Amino acid sequence: MGQLSTVDLSDEQRELETDFSSTVIREIPHNENLLSLKYESLDYDNSENQLFMEEERRINHAAFRTVEVTRWVICGMIGILTGLVACFIDIMVEQLVGVKLQVIKSNIDKFTEKGGLSFSLLLWATLNAVIVMFGSLIVAFIEPVAAGSGIPQIKCFLNGVKIPHVVRLKTLVVKVCGVILSVVGGLAVGKEGPMIHSGAVIAAGISQGRSTSLKKDFKVFEYFRRDTEKRDFVSAGAAAGVSAAFGAPVGGVLFSLEEGASFWNQLLTWRIFFASMISTFTLNFVLSFYNRKPGDLSNPGLINFGRFDTDENSYKYFELPIFICMGAVGGMLGALFNALNNWLTMFRIRYLHRRCLQVVEAMLVAAVTGTVSFVMIYWTSDCQPLRESAGEYTLQLFCADGEYNAMASAFFATPESSVRRLFHDPAGSFNPMTLGLFTLLYFFLACWTYGLTVSAGVFIPSLLLGAAWGRLFGILLTNISNESILWADPGKYALMGAAAQLGE
Repeated sequence: MGQLSTVDLSDEQRELETDFSSTVIREIPHNENLLSLKYESLDYDNSENQLFMEEERRINHAAFRTVEVTRWVICGMIGILTGLVACFIDIMVEQLVGVKLQVIKSNIDKFTEKGGLSFSLLLWATLNAVIVMFGSLIVAFIEPVAAGSGIPQIKCFLNGVKIPHVVRLKTLVVKVCGVILSVVGGLAVGKEGPMIHSGAVIAAGISQGRSTSLKKDFKVFEYFRRDTEKRDFVSAGAAAGVSAAFGAPVGGVLFSLEEGASFWNQLLTWRIFFASMISTFTLNFVLSFYNRKPGDLSNPGLINFGRFDTDENSYKYFELPIFICMGAVGGMLGALFNALNNWLTMFRIRYLHRRCLQVVEAMLVAAVTGTVSFVMIYWTSDCQPLRESAGEYTLQLFCADGEYNAMASAFFATPESSVRRLFHDPAGSFNPMTLGLFTLLYFFLACWTYGLTVSAGVFIPSLLLGAAWGRLFGILLTNISNESILWADPGKYALMGAAAQLGE
């Protein structure tokens, strides 16, 4: 009996072990599908076997020179197309924001006289929500990898991680359209960061001579259809995107070298610098015709901070401790921003993982942004005399003739226009209460916006936020003394605040 029970027990144990092992075996392919198959590794190491060495020896010196010249031609094409894409984004944003401004402005003017401004508030919030809805829909349902700025994904690609669809043509189209709709929809975002992803997609498509989305294979650059060659051209595309966004060819090369790729060589440096120069020149040249100033190359990037007068903005040595304190403030605000956004990201992963909910959240943020903007413009009475530097994004709301509402110019304008005004508007152009409220509200709006299922960047919101509290800091320095402090120029401190905030 004891022996029989032992045999029965062993049989039951084997059955349990068999069921357990089969369960484990069924789960392993699922994990492999999520990790190994979806995010595979790129082969950046040359396989130096006998066939490879013979092929390299077969290519004579003349063929090598042809290949090298072709590399330079491809880099030039990358720069041209990246600059043209940047021009398209900039022009479309300016035109659509202008139309939106006219619609809301005429509506507010009409209901200011007749009463019933609640309809104007509803119109503003609805316009924002509808525009952002389209931008979020194409990202959530067509190409989710186009969400955000795309910089982390390109860094992954340049360091050997192949993320699905990250350099597809469809991704580029969704990225460009999504950026335009996000900025026009009034979200606290910028259009500069996504240019890095756009340039990388352009570089990948041109260098390979084929498109998976279009199912076209032109076989024009078949020699470069290797992971190592594609990686080098994507590095050039990322640098060209930085150059087109900020008008900084050297900055583009440094970004690609220091922040992007881990594989580099001396010849690659010059080719990438060439692509960056072509990109910013193309953007500058095309925008000069768009602005009806042919040949006036004064728009090197999507954002132009304007010219700083060195005499007025020079600093004194005793200001260095003040700048150090501002840097500490920027670091603390950045840490708070990251902590809040990390908590918000975990919340989204847990509760907002469905695509329809992601679109609804984006619409909610757009509507709340429009509502907050309208309420702040209505509630504050910071009326400033109208000047040439006031710009075109101004509202006279609740101000007398010849005056404009400073809060409206801060909230309604594009982020790039607001940054320029905070840098260059003369002293007295902003009330401290206006800047304080704008800084507080824009901080939480930018934090809530970052991570939405839309194509957008965070460079310009960070600059705008830092410029706002930096200018406020300069105004407070002037107000603490009975005498005028000539060295405490608000524009200079706005610049320092923007640099400190961007360091987050």
